Amino acid sequence: MIIKVCGLRDRANHQEISNLDVEMIGINLYKPSSRFIGAYRLEQVVDQLRVGVFVKASIEAIKEAIDTHQLDLLQLHGDEDVEYCKEAQSLKPIIKVFRIDPDFDWSVILDFSFADYILLDTKTAKYGGSGKKFDWSILNLYTIDTPFLLSGGIGPDDIEDIKKIQHPQFAGVDINSKFEISPALKDVSLVSSFTKEIRIKKIMTYQVDDIGYYGEFGGAFIPEMLHANIASLKKRYVEIINDEDFQKEFDNLLKDYVGRPTPLYLAKRLSALYGGKIYLKREDLNHTGAHKINNTIGQILLAQRLGKKRIIAETGAGQHGVATATVCALMGVECIVYMGQVDIGRQAPNVARMRMLGAEVRPAMSGSRTLKDATNEAIRDWINHPEDTHYIIGSVVGPHPYPDMVARFQSVISEEMKWQLKEKEGREYPDYVVACIGGGSNAAGAYYHYLDDKRVKLVSVEAAGLGVDTGESAATSVLGTKGIIHGSKTLLMQTEDGQIIEPYSISAGLDYPGIGPQHAHLIASGRAQVYSATDKEALTAAMELSRIEGIIPALETAHALAILDQMKLKEEDVVIVNLSGRGDKDLATYIDHLDDL
Repeated sequence: MIIKVCGLRDRANHQEISNLDVEMIGINLYKPSSRFIGAYRLEQVVDQLRVGVFVKASIEAIKEAIDTHQLDLLQLHGDEDVEYCKEAQSLKPIIKVFRIDPDFDWSVILDFSFADYILLDTKTAKYGGSGKKFDWSILNLYTIDTPFLLSGGIGPDDIEDIKKIQHPQFAGVDINSKFEISPALKDVSLVSSFTKEIRIKKIMTYQVDDIGYYGEFGGAFIPEMLHANIASLKKRYVEIINDEDFQKEFDNLLKDYVGRPTPLYLAKRLSALYGGKIYLKREDLNHTGAHKINNTIGQILLAQRLGKKRIIAETGAGQHGVATATVCALMGVECIVYMGQVDIGRQAPNVARMRMLGAEVRPAMSGSRTLKDATNEAIRDWINHPEDTHYIIGSVVGPHPYPDMVARFQSVISEEMKWQLKEKEGREYPDYVVACIGGGSNAAGAYYHYLDDKRVKLVSVEAAGLGVDTGESAATSVLGTKGIIHGSKTLLMQTEDGQIIEPYSISAGLDYPGIGPQHAHLIASGRAQVYSATDKEALTAAMELSRIEGIIPALETAHALAILDQMKLKEEDVVIVNLSGRGDKDLATYIDHLDDL
């Protein structure tokens, strides 16, 4: 992290600061400032770069200052235009400053992406040194690739908040007035303490940060028409979810309507086959037959508190569509579910259930006519009806705060697993948690309370389709690259010029070209181990569980079961497989392949 100390002019003070772990020294060359260097000269030191701070100075004045103060960089703090900045950049690398307030138009930064750094400062009546911070939660609106420095009112008490910033372009901080004894005279002990503490490696966490990122993945890349909806969600969702009345209603519905807690079942014959103690978290026993209902119960309660009267959703395998239609019927709310035409055909029982529950099922006819295209159509609908409509996203995908919000609602899975395992094994944690991932909501719920517990190995299983190397696959972690899809930065399958590669899987719930941003972070950081299972392997695993445990799993879950033989389990290993859904929706597919298995 770059640390820049700005506004020095005392030679002795500069010498003391230069002995600290600081990368840049700022020299203020703006005459109205109380930190203007005037006739003072600072000694040249080897270890720090000198940054001249200018406000609408002439190019000739900049040239003179470069020679006088041996400047290494130029910080342009006024409303300098693109042409001026490029001319200054021909002399030295530049830091272009933008002054941020709630009404700031972030699009103006786009034209200055050529700068060597961008500095984000708080907008005040004067230029710099105000001691005031802007709202760092809006840093997710910074979308260019140019690294940025953060300024404006940063003080010794902000260390932990700074460490939480995981924006991929965040490069460092510019400290000034909160570290001063008097204007331009820095408190060396405060700066020293700050530099040491900020360098201490923070404890790795895999939860979302304050601006909606998991490591370098996440964010909210959305059309302007949706900004008000997303901003309202970001501002209110945590407050609403944590409200005592909300929690009481949510918990009661999970218990009395959904049928929670779901059992944690020791699959003895499966354990004998593969070793270890294999437990199945029976999300298939939820009302509607999958984990999806946990999230839709939470989101319909949230939508009511947001004053929304109309619900839209997307679905692939149909389980989220059924769960959404179910809660809308429960609450008497209009429900429209978008579903790819291909998925409508292969998930006919769930389509019938949605219609029986009163939902309108609208086919997505573009692209591959599967989950990706259903999501596209749902987003278009939301853009056209932003005021009265809440979009219940079914997985941990989409713009912030959806990945975190869905994970919170699904976290009831791992919350139950902890006390259930304590009863059965005398400890709250397993050695492995195994779950399939498309977008990844069932896995997010199963991992949630174990994310920062390194005793627990997280195992994610993707759909390999006909094989990872066949061109007919949905193994995003292997085939994907960094990009933006449906409002967030994640790993996705795309061509070199950013066009989506159509995924393939026999499972309608796993043929999504991306994964949730949290899962991308877990994989990129090495926290989660990734396997993939082919169509045939998943079908075989489904048949195996049916015949040795009497449980017919959903095709999605069958992918997670398919890799148990690859894990080489030891007898003492405790494994939880999240059985995310039941298989009656997939019976037509199973029947088509009975003779092959």
